[in-house]
Amino acid sequence: MLREEWLLAGMNGASLFAREWKPDKGEIRAAVCIIHGMGEHGDRYTHVAELLTESGYAALALDQLGHGRSPGKRGHLGTLEQALGNAERLVLEAARRHPGTPVFLYGHSMGGNVALNCALRREPMLHGLILTSPWLRLAFKPNPTVEWIGRKLASIVPSLQQETGLNPADLFRPGYAKAAKIVEDLLCHTKITLSTYKEITDGGEWALANAQNLRLPVLLMHGSADRITSAAASAALAETLGPRCDWKIWEDGRHELHNDLEGEKAVCEIGNWIRQQLSK
Repeated sequence: MLREEWLLAGMNGASLFAREWKPDKGEIRAAVCIIHGMGEHGDRYTHVAELLTESGYAALALDQLGHGRSPGKRGHLGTLEQALGNAERLVLEAARRHPGTPVFLYGHSMGGNVALNCALRREPMLHGLILTSPWLRLAFKPNPTVEWIGRKLASIVPSLQQETGLNPADLFRPGYAKAAKIVEDLLCHTKITLSTYKEITDGGEWALANAQNLRLPVLLMHGSADRITSAAASAALAETLGPRCDWKIWEDGRHELHNDLEGEKAVCEIGNWIRQQLSK
């Protein structure tokens, strides 16, 4: 597997850290653009890329604004519109690097929200959309008073950081040898700003209300034991999308299916689904 890294020209003049993994040799059959979740970064998907490149796919991933090796206050995306524009630019970069090759957009958790909204609102040229444990709604109800205060403050001090309260044990069950570490990873963090929380929360509701306008084939996967994002919201999305969506609930799966006990199986499911789309 070959790896290259560069600075991607993002929205509003931001330079975002990006990387690509591709097969050592042979034809590249598809390009997969990965949008990571809250508090992490693109290199946590290296083991995902390994399996994808074995199937002849290139994988590209950026570090979203406020994450990884990209600039910005930790946990601050700017606006959802800015995040969507950055995702679209990664798609355009994949198309530039691999002209004529089908491009897929793959978003996990917060990245799933960004990927879905990007596909709906910006409509980049995509062959398909992959969503794992998308943050459309949370798996728990935040304190309504605290949320109300946070929304009011977001218009005054949008970049005010809060702790996410993430419990690493909620991410994945131990046992998959290639699972990406997070506690030991100095590029990961547990911060989110008031405006980012508001933008992602509102964006999830908008996407659920407008999902019927999506015309792409979708692979949607969620763990039944996810304590972070709502599997019920994903099920509602799948129902709205109907036959365009291949919906898979992973029994006892936690939030990061690609790192969970059946992580290799989950990534192979993604690779197989891409192959099916290419054969149509």
